[in-house]
Amino acid sequence: MPRDVIYPPVEPFATGYLKVGAVHSLYWEQCGSPDGVPMLFLHGGPGAGASPVHRRFFDPEHYRSVIYDQRGAGRSRPLGELADNTTEHLIADIEALRRHLKIRRWHVFGGSWGSTLALAYAQEHPAQVLSLTLRGIFLMRRREIDWFLYGMRAVFPEAWGAFSGFLPADERQDLLEGYYRRLIDPDPRVHLPAARSWSMYEGACSTLLPNPETVVAAGEDTHALGLARIEAHYFRNNLFDPEDKLLARIDRVRDIPATIVHGRYDIVCPIASADDLRGTWPEARYVVVPDAGHSAMEPGIRAALIDAVRRLRTIR
Repeated sequence: MPRDVIYPPVEPFATGYLKVGAVHSLYWEQCGSPDGVPMLFLHGGPGAGASPVHRRFFDPEHYRSVIYDQRGAGRSRPLGELADNTTEHLIADIEALRRHLKIRRWHVFGGSWGSTLALAYAQEHPAQVLSLTLRGIFLMRRREIDWFLYGMRAVFPEAWGAFSGFLPADERQDLLEGYYRRLIDPDPRVHLPAARSWSMYEGACSTLLPNPETVVAAGEDTHALGLARIEAHYFRNNLFDPEDKLLARIDRVRDIPATIVHGRYDIVCPIASADDLRGTWPEARYVVVPDAGHSAMEPGIRAALIDAVRRLRTIR
């Protein structure tokens, strides 16, 4: 498939907010065909939020794509809110949104943290899932978090130096705690610089080749605050128990058609995690993009995802 293929820009045919609990309201939108096959998009982070380009993975003549911002992210309210924000809450939110939109079953598409949430949701509600398309596998294990905080220095020492150097020298032995204290500080003069530093570190490490536009976008205030604050919160407080819970429960989704797409040189979410998932779930189709990193918008990743979604057209 040509690597420049992506569907044209499309505007939502419906948008709204869904109140979930006492604190949070989730922004949602629907695009494509109102009578099309439902396709749920789960963004990464956690906390990164969705953007208009994510609508363009799905054929608007075939799919009724549902895109929303998870708790505390993007256009959902309040931005960066950590109260009542756990994986269990997010799984319940997906079901609440499905019922709100009167959808019986849907395809589920998620990348990075979105792959984590897609797996967790499907394992709790397999009867509602038509298929899974998973990109940039992240299984929320301690070693993956430690790699993000310290290991990426082996490949991106300049970006890591700026990330760690944001903190005073006496706090660099525990980067997560040093950042977390600043990210939850109510003063924007404290939390926004920390959020920008965290988010731009991730952005700098997300592509195979340098992409200044990605780094600049990562530093935008709304994106940076949602991503950094919620990501640090999840890394600190929401690990799975047991750690390999998603792998241990693969039997719950084994018969769901699935495609795993992963960049060979993904540094943010190293390919070892995708290999672990594939080893536990050999029934899933596994696509390794040989010249890509982590970002869904790298040409090879983008083409593989669009191809994976096209293959689902007979499933409804």
